[in-house]
Amino acid sequence: MLKNSQSRYGMVSIVVHWLVAATVFGLFAVGFWMVDLSYYSSWYRTAPHWHKSVGMLLAMVMLFRLLWRFISPPPAPVASHKSWERLTAVVVQLALYLGITLLVITGYLISTEDGRPVQVFGWFDVPALGQLFNNQADIAGVIHEYTAYTLISLAVLHGLAAVKHHVIDKDATLKRMFGRKP
Repeated sequence: MLKNSQSRYGMVSIVVHWLVAATVFGLFAVGFWMVDLSYYSSWYRTAPHWHKSVGMLLAMVMLFRLLWRFISPPPAPVASHKSWERLTAVVVQLALYLGITLLVITGYLISTEDGRPVQVFGWFDVPALGQLFNNQADIAGVIHEYTAYTLISLAVLHGLAAVKHHVIDKDATLKRMFGRKP
């Protein structure tokens, strides 16, 4: 089943969800590691290139993910969820989407301030807009860093909430994201 049903997520949503999750955590780990690389490290140019390339691919996956939500709406909330849990889930999911969007935009602004495009693994270039405002890379860099920490914190809370629903509430929340019947 590729599309979502009323009771569970379809394979497209599941694969995209876990792909985005793994990518976000991977990009965070690489970003955290690469800021301390010295000029003489063999990874000094390679790590940022991969980070930017994967970030641009993540942007495309997120665009697909948003389109897919319109093509195949998510299942209805689990009936046992309280109204505050439903509201919290919507707010956190929106914050995750906005956080990823902000990371992509700020990463792009950091990378293209000098007018050079972002090369995505040598497959294609994302054109640069150049410097749009003073201290663009510095300002975008600070926003990028704080957004990354916020996004990871929200993603961890999101995961812990799913585990709480599975272990404590014993409901179908987590099972649905693995494609299992509730």
